[in-house]
Amino acid sequence: MLALGSAAVACAQSSVTIFGVVDASVSQYASKSEDRNFATPASPFYVNQGSRTVSRSTLANSAYNNSRLGFRGTEDLGGGLAAGFWLESPITNDDGATGLANFSRRSTVSLMGGFGEIRLGRDFTPSFWNDTVYDPFAAVGVGANLISSASLFNTTGGPNGFGGNANYLRASNSIGYFLPPTLGGLYGQLMYALHENNSYDPGTATPPGVNPLTGQLNAGAAASSRTGRYVGGRIGYLNGPLDIAFAVGNSTVGDDYFAGTTDSVKTVNLGGTYDFGVVKLFGELSRTRKTRDYAATPALPLPDTDLSGYLVGATIPVGPGLIRASYARVKYDLNPVATPFAPAAADPKAGKLSLGYVHNLSRRTALYATFARVSNKNGAALTVGGPSFISAGVFTPKTSTGYDFGIRHAF
Repeated sequence: MLALGSAAVACAQSSVTIFGVVDASVSQYASKSEDRNFATPASPFYVNQGSRTVSRSTLANSAYNNSRLGFRGTEDLGGGLAAGFWLESPITNDDGATGLANFSRRSTVSLMGGFGEIRLGRDFTPSFWNDTVYDPFAAVGVGANLISSASLFNTTGGPNGFGGNANYLRASNSIGYFLPPTLGGLYGQLMYALHENNSYDPGTATPPGVNPLTGQLNAGAAASSRTGRYVGGRIGYLNGPLDIAFAVGNSTVGDDYFAGTTDSVKTVNLGGTYDFGVVKLFGELSRTRKTRDYAATPALPLPDTDLSGYLVGATIPVGPGLIRASYARVKYDLNPVATPFAPAAADPKAGKLSLGYVHNLSRRTALYATFARVSNKNGAALTVGGPSFISAGVFTPKTSTGYDFGIRHAF
């Protein structure tokens, strides 16, 4: 729920609402790496260097709900039509440094009616929604969905990892369409985000870029024309205790006219919840692939990177509180180039266990506690947040642990 409370100023047939969330937590993170090498007949004098841990304690924000300040409104246009706007800004209440400097969380204007809603501006992408809606921790804090963490902050996979996908969470310059809420539980969303780069006709008129290292003109250094484009959709069904949805998305994360290459991140996911009353079950399956398409395939093309993952979780109401738990697992397929004399490296993988409790003091105020632990294998380097692993030299990322203790107030 994007707005948990409101203060409204109403006119004849229009309304404007101010809403927000202030969330603060004491949080701690620790990332542990290990030297997994030992003395061998080939290196009999090797001394194992043990482990190295990087930790950080902070007063953080947005560990249960993202802190924000927003304004939204609607106007009745008559004839079943309405217009609306939504401006939502992130805030960092722990240091006060970020406030109404921008509306990067959402900035949209809409036209609504019996046909559904047409929405223009910066908004959440359809392929992101399943990562948060079907996660007991809503992809926030140390307990956040590991699939989401791998998509946002991935360092596994080198230059072909997923951390460069600026359209994973939200897309700017988007045109969206939403089905009307009168279809017997069926709901859906389509989005196309414009890249807003120059295109040249003929293509050979595309000017070469400037090499950032040498300052010289270099055909292909910055000759992008489609980077930033996003196309995606989501379709779901909500009826009583059941909610299930399927989503796809394709984001162009890099292209070069002169080199004849286009880099894309393609996402497919399926998620659902079922509320039994005494317990609500969550689940998600996801697959993401980063590919490079070539106008003329070279002898050694850049291999694709695949990320597949799943999440299972539950929430259990206990009086005024809520117990939250989830387990998620992701696996990478880096598709390395095979060589006849070297065995294929094992696929990097990681698992995450998250446990938490929320105690509602009122409808607007809650206390919460969350603990999470990530276990990495075969070179995966995912964390619960905070500092990165020491991975230089002989050290390999192993575990990342963290906790959040905080308070959330919504208005």
